[in-house]
Amino acid sequence: MIERLGKAAKTAAFELEKLSTADKNQFLQALAQALVAQTASILAENEKDLANAQANGVSAIMLDRLKLTAERIADMAEGVRQVATLADPVGQIMSGYTNLDGLRILQKRVPLGVVGMIFESRPNVTVDAFSLCFKTNNAVILRGGKDAIHSNQALVQVIQDTLGAKGVTAHAVGLVTDISHEVARQMMQATEYLDVLIPRGGAGLIATVKAQSRVPIIETGTGNVSIYVDEFADLEMATKIVINAKTQRPSVCNAAESLVVHEKVAATFLPQLQTAIDAVQKIDFRLDAIAAKLMTGTPADEADFGTEYLDFKLSVKVVSSIDQAIAHINRYSTKHSESIITENLAHAEQFQAQIDAAAVYVNASTRFTDGFVFGLGAEIGISTQKLHARGPMGLQALTSYKYLINGNGQTRG
Repeated sequence: MIERLGKAAKTAAFELEKLSTADKNQFLQALAQALVAQTASILAENEKDLANAQANGVSAIMLDRLKLTAERIADMAEGVRQVATLADPVGQIMSGYTNLDGLRILQKRVPLGVVGMIFESRPNVTVDAFSLCFKTNNAVILRGGKDAIHSNQALVQVIQDTLGAKGVTAHAVGLVTDISHEVARQMMQATEYLDVLIPRGGAGLIATVKAQSRVPIIETGTGNVSIYVDEFADLEMATKIVINAKTQRPSVCNAAESLVVHEKVAATFLPQLQTAIDAVQKIDFRLDAIAAKLMTGTPADEADFGTEYLDFKLSVKVVSSIDQAIAHINRYSTKHSESIITENLAHAEQFQAQIDAAAVYVNASTRFTDGFVFGLGAEIGISTQKLHARGPMGLQALTSYKYLINGNGQTRG
């Protein structure tokens, strides 16, 4: 299967390079309309996935990642429309100059070629990934999880039908329908066909792809996300932000998993937070020794501070200084998103300068780390590595560049 999809995608990538910005934008607008028009059929397939997941004992929180609604499909379509309105990076001249030999040298953005994605549970990734790849003239091969197989097939069918209607190769997108581990392993070895592989999911998936892939990868990291409530924090603001970051949608990678609190405000803030958050959603707090004297919960062990729960759980650490807070966060962080709540400008600047993460916030919820929110239209993932791309990855992250050199007979002596 991977060989067949790979050969088709390679051919498609060459065809896609011929598409103009206008061609791509017109297609994306048509795709957005088609997604909304096919809402009923997409939801019917999603119901099959939800029923299977429930039968297999998938938790309610993880079911939320899988569930599609008319509103969520409308949001997908809006993301596609936003991608259509964004500047096209392909063909941009990044720099141009004439060297000492009289050679005119241009650095030009180009597509990556064929992008592979292995992801879990969230069917919206299918549309986000395709729209970004298509806008950047890349072909894409998608391998979703078994939980979302019917949803993914329905979405890819809408995409391929729209491609056909617009006279564009349907092989611009390929879906791996054999979701066995062996086929996933073959995809990780497909260096002949894939230019890059992007894993998007839990820690286990990402670790497996990192260990086994021969294809170059862009690591989209797990989110062990922390919020630090500084001694100079507005505690009402802090309470509101922690509640949002933890409870609004705990199954996503930008949800808070760890709370770090300065000892000078802990006695006031932690009981206040527990009362306020319990009114919204009961939380299983994993508490260090100091926090355990101030609120109710479960004693924390070492693993709690480094765990992405994706659940209504939150570790709590009390510290004596901002330096200790930064050291603690940097030790356990997955380098995704971190936030400080403070009215002290020097502390805010220190936190943003010294925290090693893709997104570092002051007085805001970490839930904003998202390509749509950042104005990227959609995202193909949130990179926690430092080479090539970091943070929410939009169009530019799906391009490379090449040098174009023009001379008039120069030879090198």
